[in-house]
Amino acid sequence: MAALKPANEAEVREAIAAALAAKTPLEIRGAGTKRGLGHIENGARMLDMTRLSGIPLYEPDELVLRALPGTPLREVEARLTQHGQMLAFEPPDYAALLGTAPGAQTIGGVIACNLSGPRRLKAGAARDHFLGFRAVSGRGEIFKSGGRVVKNVTGYDLCKLIAGSYGTLAALTETTMKVLPAPEKVRTVLVFGLDDARAVEAMGAALGGPHEVSAAAHLPQRVAATSQIAYVAGARAAVTALRVEGFAASAEARCRGLRAAMASFGAVEELHSMNARKFWREVGDVIAFAPDALGGNRAIWRASVPPASGAAVAQAVMRSREALALYDWGGGLVWLAVAGAPDGGAAAVRAAVRGIGHATLVRALPGMTAPRFEPEAPALAALSARVKDAFDPERILNPGRMGV
Repeated sequence: MAALKPANEAEVREAIAAALAAKTPLEIRGAGTKRGLGHIENGARMLDMTRLSGIPLYEPDELVLRALPGTPLREVEARLTQHGQMLAFEPPDYAALLGTAPGAQTIGGVIACNLSGPRRLKAGAARDHFLGFRAVSGRGEIFKSGGRVVKNVTGYDLCKLIAGSYGTLAALTETTMKVLPAPEKVRTVLVFGLDDARAVEAMGAALGGPHEVSAAAHLPQRVAATSQIAYVAGARAAVTALRVEGFAASAEARCRGLRAAMASFGAVEELHSMNARKFWREVGDVIAFAPDALGGNRAIWRASVPPASGAAVAQAVMRSREALALYDWGGGLVWLAVAGAPDGGAAAVRAAVRGIGHATLVRALPGMTAPRFEPEAPALAALSARVKDAFDPERILNPGRMGV
């Protein structure tokens, strides 16, 4: 069945209205780089959004950018770089993790999946920078929400609902985002040889200190060895990384202070701008857990928990499964690569996060049937169903993608 390729919002509405009338499910897709996230309905007709591309509005002085959903993220970032600005939520690219084309993801996909990188603990998630949008619901109706500045967001803040809905509520046709100045300098303090629990303690101390740390991650020794950064891979030890950034004099002064504060935890080293940026791209994109980097296929889990619980969650899984861990967001984001389990470690991972967080299966092993997303409690599942009823009563948009 040929894909539908609308060129504008009116054609998106027509395509969804026709699918609604025929009760034909639609798979909403941009570049397809996130197709492995969540469940895909076999037999759904594809609604290809890549022709809706471009940046119709960018006002650097107002720190606002509007882009159509099929716009490649690299184009958005290149435009921002020309003006010394950035998407502060640091969107990751899971191409290596999921086996898709690197650099191909679209801004619509980033927002729909609410993807955020290492700076999330300071700058917030993608949804926190999502000011407004236009979209077509599963009812075939065009609607909009938000505006060009934060104060325009009155009434129901639908941006927070649409971001992270994986295209199950509406097809975005326009996105408006807040952008911020890019830091002049980036410095990263590396602490060597800490075990996971001690590393979480060190990251907590750094984040609670006066040095304005913008990212904190821990790579156990085997994970650190996969890095392309010589200081990291060559350390032959676990590496705990802490980033400071901003104006040159400020970043350098805070980096000196942070090095002194971390000296009591272990030997320290420092990465400067180019290597620092490359290192944090590796962390955000989870390059260490690409299949070829691990020497074998593993189920990949992404667990969001209180930072102080990160090491305990990983250890709980490792007691019953052979697994590797990588910690981001100061320990609040735990990536787990689980091997040798028919269920991909689903039982162990779900048990470890129960009552304190949630886990998402990002890359499944062949034949796995475990739910990708954390099973919802009955009351929350009922609420999710009511929201879905309001936007897409016939379940034609990415049906089943999130289990609803």
